[in-house]
Amino acid sequence: QVQLVESGGELVQAGGSLRLSCAASGLSFSLYTMGWFRQAPGKERDFVAAARRGGITDYADSVKGRFTISRDSAKNTVYLQMNSLKPEDTAVYSCAARLLGRSAWDYWGQGTQVTVSS
Repeated sequence: QVQLVESGGELVQAGGSLRLSCAASGLSFSLYTMGWFRQAPGKERDFVAAARRGGITDYADSVKGRFTISRDSAKNTVYLQMNSLKPEDTAVYSCAARLLGRSAWDYWGQGTQVTVSS
C-alpha cells in the first residue's frame, strides 16, 4: 500500500533552518505531484508547497523566498528546505501525493511537528 513518511521536524529558534523529508512508497513517484501542507493548533490545514516532475513548483505566498521544495526521484523522496523560520511557521507539517490530472490529494502522511521558538 501507499505510505508517506515524514521526518525532520523539531524545535528550532526563530531565524533558523530545517529540512523536512517525506519518503514515498507503493506508488509511481513520477506520476504524482508531491506537496507539503501544515496545520497550526486551532487552525485549518494550509497549503505550503508542491512539486511535480519537470521541476514545476508552487508555493504559498507566506513561504515564498524562504522555503524550497525539491524531489529526488531516485529516492522517491520529497524535501522541504525551510529557512528564516518564524514562530508563525509552527505547525504539524504533512506531505501529500496527488496523481497527475487530479484535483484532490490522494494520499497523506502522518505529519511531523515543527516548533519555532521566538
